Amino acid sequence: MSQRHLSISLLLANAGAVLALALPGMASAAYEHPTNTEAGVVVHPEHFISQKTRDQVKAETEAAMREGRLSYSESNFPMPPAVKGPGKTREEVLRELRNETPAEREARNRAMAG
Repeated sequence: MSQRHLSISLLLANAGAVLALALPGMASAAYEHPTNTEAGVVVHPEHFISQKTRDQVKAETEAAMREGRLSYSESNFPMPPAVKGPGKTREEVLRELRNETPAEREARNRAMAG
């Protein structure tokens, strides 16, 4: 009885894996066609139909980078440097640490601990 449950679950897992691996190939099938070459496919970019302009895509990518939704490897746009003006001096930071309340200290320690 347990062998039958194992084989059914194995069958379902295999079916899920096949679907997960086949979906990316099916998504690009509109402009990639198989060939008998070493590459195995030939790309026809003219078959790809986009619903957005290049400027729209660039604007969306820049917005996503500003909001932190993209990692560095997902985009080739350089991250803009954060300009916050002049920083605090060592004395100013130490004065703030000495004058903080216990509640502020606890909140800072929780934030630093992650």
